[in-house]
Amino acid sequence: MTKKIFFIIALSISFVGCKKDPQGLSPVDQVTNGNYPKNLGDLQTFLTASYSNFRKDYFLYGFYMLPINMAGSDHAASLAGDLSLSRVEVASNHLSLYNVYAAALWEGLYIGVKNTNVCLERCDYFEARNPQFKAEIDDIRGQALFLRGWYYFHLECFFGEKYIDMTQPENTDVLGVPLFTKMPVSFEETRKPRSSAYKIWSQVIDDLESSAIYLNGIARSGDNLGKATKWSAKALLGKAYVFTKQWDKAKTTLEDVITNSGKTLMPFSKYKDAFNAKPENEFNEESLFEINVERVTEGTNGIFTPVFPSSNLTTSHGMLWSPSVLGYNGTESDQSCLTVGERCQFFVHDKNLLRFGFNKPPYTLVHNPNYIGNPTPDGSGGSAIVPELIMDPNYKNESIQLRQNKTTDPRLYVAALQPWVDSCGDAYHVQLSSGKRNEMVPVSRCYNIPQANKPKYHGWSFKKYTTIDNSLYAYNGCDGANIYLIRMADVYLLYAEALKNLGQNVPALEYINKVHRRAYDQPINSPSPYDYLSLTAQTKASDVNLENNPLAYERWAELFAEGHWWFDVCRWRIGDKEAAYYGIATPESPNPNSPNKGKIEWDDNRSYCYPIPGNEFDVNPQIQKQRNNSGY
Repeated sequence: MTKKIFFIIALSISFVGCKKDPQGLSPVDQVTNGNYPKNLGDLQTFLTASYSNFRKDYFLYGFYMLPINMAGSDHAASLAGDLSLSRVEVASNHLSLYNVYAAALWEGLYIGVKNTNVCLERCDYFEARNPQFKAEIDDIRGQALFLRGWYYFHLECFFGEKYIDMTQPENTDVLGVPLFTKMPVSFEETRKPRSSAYKIWSQVIDDLESSAIYLNGIARSGDNLGKATKWSAKALLGKAYVFTKQWDKAKTTLEDVITNSGKTLMPFSKYKDAFNAKPENEFNEESLFEINVERVTEGTNGIFTPVFPSSNLTTSHGMLWSPSVLGYNGTESDQSCLTVGERCQFFVHDKNLLRFGFNKPPYTLVHNPNYIGNPTPDGSGGSAIVPELIMDPNYKNESIQLRQNKTTDPRLYVAALQPWVDSCGDAYHVQLSSGKRNEMVPVSRCYNIPQANKPKYHGWSFKKYTTIDNSLYAYNGCDGANIYLIRMADVYLLYAEALKNLGQNVPALEYINKVHRRAYDQPINSPSPYDYLSLTAQTKASDVNLENNPLAYERWAELFAEGHWWFDVCRWRIGDKEAAYYGIATPESPNPNSPNKGKIEWDDNRSYCYPIPGNEFDVNPQIQKQRNNSGY
C-alpha cells in the first residue's frame, strides 16, 4: 500500500475545484523535473489532481466516505440486509486491522497528500524559472496548502490515537499519522514513522495559516467559484483550533470569518433543498467550500464506469443512500429502489427520528377502504394504483401534524424521507397500465431490510445528498448534488463552542440560537419563540448526550449526515453513551452465518479511532517499532 500511495504520479485532469471543468487539457502521464511544467496551464494540472481526488475514485466522497465511514461510524445510517463483514465492522464501531473501508480511507487521504505535495514542489520549480507569475503561483500554492491541511485534518481525526489539548506542552506519547511534506525520492523515504499528534495538528494549522496568507485578497467568481479562498482556510483553521482546545485562537479566527467573509446562513427556503442537486443553490451565501459535482452520464455505473470524463465529474454514493419507493401498483410488497443495482443498503437509523422529536412507533398497514380488487388481464375489474394495504390514515395524519406544527425538528425533513408521506420522482421507471407515466412515487420502508424485520423499523430513506427528482437509473448512477465540506452553520456552532469554553455564555447561546432559528424559518438575528433560554435548555432529544445540551444537539441536528458528528463524538469522548443510545447498528440478519449480528460493539480502548491499516502496518517497519492504535 505504501508504494501505491506515494509513487502514483499520473495526474487526473478533471477540475473539481472549478465551477466547470477546463477544456482542452491533455492527460499528463510523465512528469520530469527537467521540463515540466512549462507554463501556468501545465502547473494548474497539478492542482487539478488535488481537487479531483475528493470524488475521482470510491475512496473518499466518490462512494465510501460519507455513507460508510462517516454515517456508519456515527449511526446516522443503519445498514440493511446481509452485507460484508467490513461494513458491519464500521457500523458496529469494531473495526479489524484489515477493514477494507479503513484502508480505502487511508489510501484516499494520502493520495490527496501526495497530490498536494507534488503541486507545491512544482510551484517552487516553476516560480524559480518564471518569477513574473508569482501572484498566479501563490494562488495555486495557497489552494494546495488548504487542501493538504484538509487531508491531514481528516487523517488525524480518523487515525490519530486521540484528540489533544495544544495549550499544554507536547506529549510525544500520543501518536498521530506519518507526516509527509514533500515527495519521497526513494522507497525508504516512504516508510516513515508516525509523528506525534501534536506535530500533525501543528502542520495542519501551519498549512491553513499559510494558505490564508497566500489567498488574501483573491476573489472568486464565474468558473472559479469552487476554488478555495482565504475564508475556506480560515474556517478550517478555526475548526482545528476548536478541536485542539485553543479557545482564544478559535474565537479570534472564527470571528474574523463571521465578520469579514461576507457569508451568512442561507434562508430556510433555500436550505430545505440545498442538498439535492439544484444548481441555483450551489456556491451560496453559506458555503465556504464545497465539492463541485456535475453529472456526466456516459456509461452505466457512475464513477465505476471507466469512461473519461464521467469518473471525474460526479459522485456515486447516492447509490448506497438511494430512496426506496412503493411498487408501481402502490404496494409495499412490490417496492423498489431508485438506484442502479438496487444498492439502497442504508436507511436512517430509527433512533435518529426520536432525537429529532418524532416519537411515533413504526407504522402499520391497514385495509384500504378504496380498494376495488386487482385488475383483470383486460384492465377492468380493479385498479393497478389503489393498493389493498396502506399506512394507517390516523398515523399518517398525526405524522403530518407533527411536521406542520414543528413539533418535530424541521431538519428531519431536510435530511430524510418518510415512507408513505413523502414522494420521489421516478419518471424513468413508472409505467401505469394506462400507458401514462406517474412521475412522483411515495417513499416506502427501506427496500433491503430483511422482510421478517421490516415491521420492526421505520426504515426512512435519506434525503440529503440523494437523487430525489428521478431514479439514479436515469442518470446512470451519477449523483448531482454538490457536497458542503465547510459552511457557516458549522462556523457559528464552533464559534459558540469556543465562547462557551471561554465563559462567554450569552454570545455563545446567541450563535446557537441563530442556527436554531434558521431551522424553524425565523429571522436569524432576532429573538424567536423557538429560542433556547440557556445552554442547558431542553432540546428535541431525550437522551443523556443531547437532552439538555443545545450546543451538542445543534451540531448533531444541523450537520446530520454531512460527516461531522463522528469527530464530535470522538473529541468529546461520548462514544459509550452514543452506543448505549443507538443499541444496534443494523437489523440483525436472519441468516445465522451472516457477520451481521446487529449490535454495536463499543470498546473505549479501541473504538474512538480507526486502526492504522494492516497492509500499511505490515510493510512499514518504522510504524512496527512504535505501535498501532490501542486495542488493535
